[in-house]
Amino acid sequence: MLARVGKAAPDFEANAFMKGDFEKVKLSDYKGKWIVLWFYPGDFTFV
Repeated sequence: MLARVGKAAPDFEANAFMKGDFEKVKLSDYKGKWIVLWFYPGDFTFV
């Protein structure tokens, strides 16, 4: 999977915290809509 400037983003699946629970979401579920991807890897780690 490789992202390229000016090209469509590759489809992927990830866990997301939505409405108080974790759900699997796919980028293709939001085709034609504006979305913001926010990655915050340190939030659920025990440091």
